[in-house]
Amino acid sequence: MQSRLTPALETRWTLGVGAVTIALAAVLAARLTAWPPNEDEALVWFVAQQPLGDLLHTAMGERGGAPLHFLLAHVVLGISPTLGALRLLSAIPVVLALPVVAALAGRLAGRRTALVATILVAASWTTFFHAIFARMYGLFLLTTALSFLLLLRALERPTWSRLALWAIAALAAIATQPYGALVLAVQAVFVAARGARAPRTLARPAVAFAAVVLAATPLWVTYARLADRFDVGAGGGGGGELGSPGDVFAYLWSTLGDLTVGWTPAEIVVSLAALAGAVVLFRARREAGLLVAAVVLVPMVALVAARSGSGLFLETRHLIFALPFVATALAVAIIRGAELSRVWAPIAAGVALAALVAGEVAWGFDRTPWLYEGEPAARTEARAAAAEWLARRTRSDDVLLGYEPIYFDAARAGASD
Repeated sequence: MQSRLTPALETRWTLGVGAVTIALAAVLAARLTAWPPNEDEALVWFVAQQPLGDLLHTAMGERGGAPLHFLLAHVVLGISPTLGALRLLSAIPVVLALPVVAALAGRLAGRRTALVATILVAASWTTFFHAIFARMYGLFLLTTALSFLLLLRALERPTWSRLALWAIAALAAIATQPYGALVLAVQAVFVAARGARAPRTLARPAVAFAAVVLAATPLWVTYARLADRFDVGAGGGGGGELGSPGDVFAYLWSTLGDLTVGWTPAEIVVSLAALAGAVVLFRARREAGLLVAAVVLVPMVALVAARSGSGLFLETRHLIFALPFVATALAVAIIRGAELSRVWAPIAAGVALAALVAGEVAWGFDRTPWLYEGEPAARTEARAAAAEWLARRTRSDDVLLGYEPIYFDAARAGASD
């Protein structure tokens, strides 16, 4: 599925991807502290600073999930125990993910389309927010995109070394977020569908998949035990318990909006364009079309099958691994639609791309305006005053419930441990 370019075009493509990556890195650096501290970030900040044994017990035995992220946070906070350092642990993987996304989209649809897809991924609110928000989802985007890229590379020539690299990336994705299991299921379905006509080609990949499933046993046990222990369907934040196929559709529709543009009229246009792009891709490159279909259909079927009494609580971030594929389908639609205008193709593609990027940025501003314009001064001052009060008055034997951001600010201001 890898496209071939002349050296000159290869250089231009590399420079284009590099420019998009540098631009995103610059924007993230400028906005790294714009978003006010969140209780989920405070949780990671406090938990990750525990001794390593206590950290692993908390991450895998009490809180559940994301052991790789907590381990990396432990290292980062050991060097610099600040919110900025913790947020860099989200921002850096997202920046690193862009070239990976570009390479993945290039294998699926060609380099020109891949550049458009990379721009769409960089402008997405989901990318921007989770590059700032100090949780595991930036790392999840990187590890899942890398696992898909390495899988495609391994399937071209299934040597043990290539399959081993894919297995490491797949395990990293599973260790980063429990929904890495869904990514593994997508990949298994794709490999099975791809190899249906030539079963002999499935032998080595099947061994590699079995090895990943076996190696991830401690994670499966942890995730299953913790899913049993907690009612993860309770809560807010835009997610919800999936009680019917209609709920599943509503969740997927909401996710598509957050990946692109979430206003209903625009989302209808975007969804139709993505569908058209997926169809064009399937006709031109059957394997690429199969993978895009698996990324969409496997989670849909899994969520419908698991919805009854499962207490599933999902938000956009849990399907962030689908972002490169949605962007690729949209990029195919933009390129193909522009080609239909013949003489005006570059202008038509540029206008369509600019309109979609503008829509993504506008949706992000509507979704989380403080991330773009900063927290209101009155809130910043009030939070600083509260943290200062806590820093002056708390004692080491005080019991503070929950992981409030004010506790985080107070700790930085010198409160007792």
